[in-house]
Amino acid sequence: MRIGILGYGNLGRGIEAGIRQNDDMELAAVFTRRDPARVKLATEGVPVYHVDKAKEMKDEIDVLVICGGSATDLPVQTPEYVKYFNVIDSFDTHANIPQHFANVDAAAKESGHVALISCGWDPGMFSLNRLYANAILPEGNDYTFWGKGVSQGHSDAIRRVEGVKDGKQYTIPVESALEAVRSGSNPDLTTRQKHTRECFVVPEEGADLARIEETIKNMPNYFSDYDTTVHFITEEELKKNHSGIPHGGFVFRTGVTGLNKEHKHVIEYSLKLDSNPEFTSSVLLAYARAINRLYAEGQRGCKTVFDIAPAYLSPLSGEELRAHLL
Repeated sequence: MRIGILGYGNLGRGIEAGIRQNDDMELAAVFTRRDPARVKLATEGVPVYHVDKAKEMKDEIDVLVICGGSATDLPVQTPEYVKYFNVIDSFDTHANIPQHFANVDAAAKESGHVALISCGWDPGMFSLNRLYANAILPEGNDYTFWGKGVSQGHSDAIRRVEGVKDGKQYTIPVESALEAVRSGSNPDLTTRQKHTRECFVVPEEGADLARIEETIKNMPNYFSDYDTTVHFITEEELKKNHSGIPHGGFVFRTGVTGLNKEHKHVIEYSLKLDSNPEFTSSVLLAYARAINRLYAEGQRGCKTVFDIAPAYLSPLSGEELRAHLL
């Protein structure tokens, strides 16, 4: 499989590293909005082009992994580039997924390509676990906790606020809420009761700090529904204390079975990630393999993780999967 990368930030670099762990993949090209001459890849011999050249490579790439941010990049990029490639993205603004799907699906069907949106660990792996658990325990409650860790999407949203030079955002589960769910007591929790958000912001010189803080705290879909703390720090402090990108989280389904609903059950799926972008990249590459197979079979249009059979993710044959993993 010939993989292309659009956007060479944390996620793009994670894709490049992940390709080395997949023997059936190779990195064909990287596309950037920066000056290509200033982009140094870790993989020798792979060309770097400006994004304006991407469509000229449409016959040289099997799947283009689009590594932009969900706030402003992906809503534009994914429907545009599916005109030329099979594409995959990690769009993670949950409230806007239906509209993003509709936009990409229309463009993919018109161009005769396959797209997969909102792929990663949430949305993505967590979504699958919610679906499986709901099907298995139809009477019950869902709970999702994220963190403690750095959210790439929320950090990207912070950095796009006027007057912000750089920033990181940590999502932090409320421990008492987590333990209440784990106990099987089925608590009724609001969004604000489940998580807090902590932002570390490097402001531009002379920036209006009060306006930046107000803009962040009132940002819909990102911060307005949470208790959010904003810390203003120096660039040196950010590099020293917040250079890593860890993350993780938990998905729970609590439910009951039995004629009198006398038996309680708790399904828990958890992730503890040293590198959020590298793990997200690993998920994206597995699903890139899947959509390449779907395209070869003649399927077209937009997909989500719900539409992909697990066997399509693996390089192993059906016979090997049945012998070793079933």
